[in-house]
Amino acid sequence: MSGRQAKAQRAATIGDTEHEVIALQRRASRLTRVPVVNRFLPPEVFVSDVEEVSAHAAAAGELAPWEVPGSQLRPDGWQSASRARRGWYAPAHQGAASTTRQAEIVATAHFGAPTGFDGIVNGRDTLTRTAFAHDPITAYRRTPRGLTSPNVVVLGQTGAGKSSWVTCNLITKPLMLRKRRAVVFSKKDRGGECEHAELTRELGNEPFRFLANGATGEGRVINVLDPAITRVDGMQGQKLMLDTVIQLHRHRSSGTVASVEEAGWEDQALRLALRSLLADHEDTRVPTLADLSARLGAVDPHRGDYSLRSRERLHQAGLSISHVLNDLLETYGGVFDGETSSQVDLTHKLTTFDISQLPADGAVIPIVMAAANMWMLGRIKDEAGWATNVIYEEGWHMIGGPSVGLIQSNEKLSRSLGMSNIFIMHKGSDIPPDSAGVTVIQEAQTAYIFRQEHEQDASWAQRTFNLDQDTTKLLMGLRTGHCIAKIADMPETEVEHLRSEWEKVLTDSDQAMMGDSADALGR
Repeated sequence: MSGRQAKAQRAATIGDTEHEVIALQRRASRLTRVPVVNRFLPPEVFVSDVEEVSAHAAAAGELAPWEVPGSQLRPDGWQSASRARRGWYAPAHQGAASTTRQAEIVATAHFGAPTGFDGIVNGRDTLTRTAFAHDPITAYRRTPRGLTSPNVVVLGQTGAGKSSWVTCNLITKPLMLRKRRAVVFSKKDRGGECEHAELTRELGNEPFRFLANGATGEGRVINVLDPAITRVDGMQGQKLMLDTVIQLHRHRSSGTVASVEEAGWEDQALRLALRSLLADHEDTRVPTLADLSARLGAVDPHRGDYSLRSRERLHQAGLSISHVLNDLLETYGGVFDGETSSQVDLTHKLTTFDISQLPADGAVIPIVMAAANMWMLGRIKDEAGWATNVIYEEGWHMIGGPSVGLIQSNEKLSRSLGMSNIFIMHKGSDIPPDSAGVTVIQEAQTAYIFRQEHEQDASWAQRTFNLDQDTTKLLMGLRTGHCIAKIADMPETEVEHLRSEWEKVLTDSDQAMMGDSADALGR
């Protein structure tokens, strides 16, 4: 058929359609005047200038609605067929039964991203293939609050990818945000120093390296009696810090615990010695642990409120504590003997406490973590607006023993100062089940759980973070770089960690960091 013939046929069809529409309109207009009958008439047909609309559609390269066939009428019986001829819709065919799985395939849905766009892009949701964005401090500061606690727990076996995740998403990327900083207790050794040493230097700071024996004189010192610690909660906070130090070293070195009666006398002896020491050094130099140890056991013989026997009990209790502190100073003198090193400050975006050379089986690591935590709270107390990510590698040192009391007692102050405590551990069973550390983990509303190879560890994570029961097997088979993210009351999400090229170099355990890594942070 030639183009001219097709055009003529289309024009004839349009003309026939126009005549039919006009005829229907005339017939309907007469019946609308008949009472009762007009109730059964089909809707009035809208008549437009068919030729004008068709010409306009053709000029625009489009089709008019009446130029294509509509849906097929499905008359059911002679009455429905009659109504169909008069413009009524016929009844639809009875649908076939289907299962939920069939319906999912026939009517696919668009999955929404599991998170919004606030915070930091952590990786990619493996289900929706969309970005997974989250930052605990940003979520905590949101209105209304997205979290009630900015604390974070990261669990995972060695080699599962948790170290790269922490370095990229909890240390490096937050530094790009305004008035954000990070403090890292870095334990992993890389060539005689911690793995974050090069990154710290690239950002203009020097890691604070602690050495257990202090023989070389290069190690840093942190004073447990530093005035910044006293500023947190006065003498009561300082007393709590000392109690923690004594309990940690006594338990780790000898495995002994003071009885209730002995603890009462030791508590009083320590309180009297501390009060006397702080009063005598108020206008002089900063007191140290050695000063406190020398004063313990000394009881004023002229005090009339104590009997001779009570003074002897105080004397013995003070000597008991003094022996513990002397042993601590003799074992780790290079860390605690003296005033806090002047190089230790928080004026840079990244502060790193290098604890890679400290022994893991003693009390020195948890004491350094506890003292530095209190010291930080005192230093940032007057710095309004700043937010700090505090990363504890091998975090069980901090929440698996007496140090957890410091975290709990200062939790409210930490939140008000914009501090997010981030605990990195291999598995949850590192924490004793009757420890208050389990409560700290449960209260953390951000959890990143990497591969847990043993079923008991995976089951522990599933129960503790209220995950779906099927997640237990998923945790045991997670690929390297994948984790289960649990944010507040949101459903758990499997997230794949995607790194840029400079992030790969930054987190490579076998190579030194390239210089352009820090340039990307906008030093």
